[in-house]
Amino acid sequence: MALRGPVRPRRGSALSWILTLAHRRAVDRVRSARAAGEREQREALRAGEPAFDHVAEEVEAGLEREWVRRCLNRLTALQRQSVTLAYYDGYTYREVAERLSLPLGTVKTRMRDGLTRLRECLGGAA
Repeated sequence: MALRGPVRPRRGSALSWILTLAHRRAVDRVRSARAAGEREQREALRAGEPAFDHVAEEVEAGLEREWVRRCLNRLTALQRQSVTLAYYDGYTYREVAERLSLPLGTVKTRMRDGLTRLRECLGGAA
């Protein structure tokens, strides 16, 4: 007896058919979500509203900068100097060691300890 309907054993297994259906449905959902987002964005542009709140973004970024500054101030002066040179000024550990006239191992230790203290201060988010 031959099966009728969507499953045709000669063309593939039932599992393949089910997986294909699931894949197509997932793709449809992604496309639907993307289209909904694009519609919302177009509507916001038509209404003259920003797609997101620039003021809230700036306030949040300012608060985050202040939080990081507070945590940096909790480091020792030597840790803060090493971290600042590496992460804000873009120097490598070797360049930091040269600028501070310190052994590379000392700079690495300062960096490790300073970054550990920053991570603890920032609640593990660093």
